[in-house]
Amino acid sequence: MSARNTLRGALALLAAGTAMVAVSPAIAQDAGTFAITNARVVVGDGSAPIDNGTVVMRGGRIVAAGAGVALPAGATVIDAHGGWVTAGLVALGTDLGLLDVGAVDDSNDSTADKAAFNAALDVAPAIDPDALPIAVSRAGGVTRAAVAPTASNAIFAGQGAFIDLGVDANPVNRARAFQYVELGENGARLAGGSRVAAQAVLHNALREATDFNRRSGAARASGAKAAPARTGDDIPLDPRMSDSSAARGTDALLTRFDAAALIPVVTGGQPLYVHVERASDIRQVLALGREFPALRLVIVGAAEGWRVAGELAAAHVPVIASGMIDLPARFEQMASTQSNIGRMTAAGVKVAIGNFFDNDQPRYAPQYAGNLVALKKLPGATGLDWVQAFATISSIPADIMGESAHYGSLLPGRAADVVIWDGDPLELGSGPVQVFIDGVNQTLLNHQTKLRDRYRHPQEGALPKAYDW
Repeated sequence: MSARNTLRGALALLAAGTAMVAVSPAIAQDAGTFAITNARVVVGDGSAPIDNGTVVMRGGRIVAAGAGVALPAGATVIDAHGGWVTAGLVALGTDLGLLDVGAVDDSNDSTADKAAFNAALDVAPAIDPDALPIAVSRAGGVTRAAVAPTASNAIFAGQGAFIDLGVDANPVNRARAFQYVELGENGARLAGGSRVAAQAVLHNALREATDFNRRSGAARASGAKAAPARTGDDIPLDPRMSDSSAARGTDALLTRFDAAALIPVVTGGQPLYVHVERASDIRQVLALGREFPALRLVIVGAAEGWRVAGELAAAHVPVIASGMIDLPARFEQMASTQSNIGRMTAAGVKVAIGNFFDNDQPRYAPQYAGNLVALKKLPGATGLDWVQAFATISSIPADIMGESAHYGSLLPGRAADVVIWDGDPLELGSGPVQVFIDGVNQTLLNHQTKLRDRYRHPQEGALPKAYDW
């Protein structure tokens, strides 16, 4: 088959899959009252799993979880048959909803290499709740995710969003949730060829945003018409500030839109997620806090984080680490080790498993967490116990997002994001059998499950529609 026909076939199959997912409704369209009984319950508060436990949810919220919980009148009772029940997984650092096929530019909104803007780019309007990877991740137990853009024309990739993976038309829970910046090797390439250039670009951008904020305030104080408060998406509307030079000076390198987008970063209103891997780069990021004390830093990647674990803990900077990197793919990962997350956690660093890019998928998070449990049993290695490991894919990422009061555990009052598993969630052979998001029972059907069912018992006959030209 020619390359053109192969692509046509792939697109046809993709279109068929999109249609199938789009018309698959959630099993229940409202958040009723449910009681899951006969379960091994993981509350997510640091306690051990509870045998023969019960989880009650009503109106999209957790009412109770644990042993001896009374069943409310009128509740729909679900017997877990001894299966595990946990909070939904929270995945940080994903491209969910931004692409269907990464190699097909028309379906990929994760990068904008020809855009005139960078820090101002906001992924929220582009997120497609019907994108195939969302359905696949939901079937893997992922209920919430942080979606980040990919830097392609500057070190600043833009502003990420926090989403839910429910079957509905409104996936975005919080737009402009963080700013994402590339340093390290990739940042050096984007900035002009060296880390020296990347640091200069970063410092200049943060200083321009600081100066823009100061000058804008001075313009209002001098008697100009009041401009809206800075929130990142608000651009000064005062006529005196319509010219960039009026509020930013004559040597500004950032566009006015990009500079305004960085104001909440330098004023502490929006976290700055910084992708770095090697120890020396992490130290440079931590040094930013001394020059810009309002920064809310989050390190992404951190393959060599264990080497600076004490410094990260002292600075109270959390880390979103790749699951298992022990074979360095780049020079900046030379000191990578499977014990990275365990060592950082032991030093007091708040660490979540994440950074699901480059064809890595959030549904693999339980496997990575399970590997950390296995590491704890190996001589000379540093892993995590079961409760700690599960926290790296549930409560800790919710906490890093500033959402621990709503997601990541089964504590009363939290959103009813609940997953029933057929076995230990961190065992490779286990999987979700039922997923609730905001108390709504979700479908686990997706394009992959439909293909699996179609070809599990193949029958002779006509070829699938995708091959009929």
